[in-house]
Amino acid sequence: MTATPRTGLQGPEAETRPEKGWLAVVSSLPIDIRRVLLARSLRAFGDGYVAILLPLHLSQLGYDAFAVGVISTTTLLGSALLTLGVGLVAHRVPRRTALLTAALLMAATGAGLAGVTSFWPLLVIAFVGTLNPSGGDVSVFLPLEHTVIAHVVADDQRTAAFARYSFVGALFGALGALSVGVVDWATPILPPAITTAVLFGLYGVLGMLTFLLYRGLSPQVEAGTDAPPAPLGPSRGIVYRLAALFSVDAFGGGLVINALLALWLSERFSITVSTVGAIFFVTSLCSAVSYFAAVPLARRFGLINTMVFTHLPSNLFLVLTAFAPTIWIAFGLLILRGLLSQMDVPTWSSYVMAVVRPEEQPAAASVTAVPRSLASAVAPLLSGWMLTVSPFGWPLVLAGALKAAYDLALLWQFSSVKPPEER
Repeated sequence: MTATPRTGLQGPEAETRPEKGWLAVVSSLPIDIRRVLLARSLRAFGDGYVAILLPLHLSQLGYDAFAVGVISTTTLLGSALLTLGVGLVAHRVPRRTALLTAALLMAATGAGLAGVTSFWPLLVIAFVGTLNPSGGDVSVFLPLEHTVIAHVVADDQRTAAFARYSFVGALFGALGALSVGVVDWATPILPPAITTAVLFGLYGVLGMLTFLLYRGLSPQVEAGTDAPPAPLGPSRGIVYRLAALFSVDAFGGGLVINALLALWLSERFSITVSTVGAIFFVTSLCSAVSYFAAVPLARRFGLINTMVFTHLPSNLFLVLTAFAPTIWIAFGLLILRGLLSQMDVPTWSSYVMAVVRPEEQPAAASVTAVPRSLASAVAPLLSGWMLTVSPFGWPLVLAGALKAAYDLALLWQFSSVKPPEER
């Protein structure tokens, strides 16, 4: 189960070393990758503020933490089923067509949220839409964009490309979280309901801008005739094992998605929406910077070792946050966690694409993404219930323990399975 060289750009045109300046690196990337990065930036900005705006909106409507958990669970469950559907037909549907359809769905989600206040219609929108209440990207866009990146760039640049993809997501997600402070600033001028409706409408506009970006994708993003997309075959065993382990990690992450973590911080320490947004801005910024540290670490120590030994201490910081006596100590622990917790994102994305055959990449991306989404979908319901029972951060403790167990199991199961560049 080895990956053969990509059919996309390679050689001098694909050489984008991390030592170059940011603008030089971006300008040297293939145009299709630049479009994907820009689309990822727009979506991440919307996700960044929606994750905080959603629990605020539901609280304003009179719903409790359990209701926030129900909405979050429904959102993640809908995303998982949609991603599963895409995975089943990924070898027959052009990638550009699938991305355009997802962008239109994002636009419709924003429009629906801007005009709906009743719980059951909100639940329907959460299920069929592209809302992302978590800190990372769990939407249908993720496996589609991953296959585009893996197809276009060369093997030795794959991890660096995924690091840039993760970086722009974290950076613009941080800016989105910071921008949610406009709710506090606008309160003396506009009713909160109008402000939230405008912001949800902006989310829909970002979906349309994403649609326009995807319209310009070239035929280069589609698989070549020499290796057309196919269902899982020889890579099935390793993909299923990875998917099972990723599900444990995702369940732990689902217990502390941004929507519920924001709710816990605001209730535990009685802080404003602007303060919560600032906290998520700083922690997301730390995560963004850490993505580039993952690239040299992966080259030096390997993808699996980088995933495991940066993730383990971040889980300890998450558990300690639950016991923090003040907001400043909690903030400091979340910063430390942010510096380490996301280094596994570009590395596991690169790893999955590396250890399967090129024609199986679309199916592998979806199969590994779907169980993650399903596992993370169940967790917010449990987390919301735990927060209604006790103000203590039990979800943080449980999340840290589960994610640490995942790290150790990943090291045990896959330390001997090397991607091509590590052989």
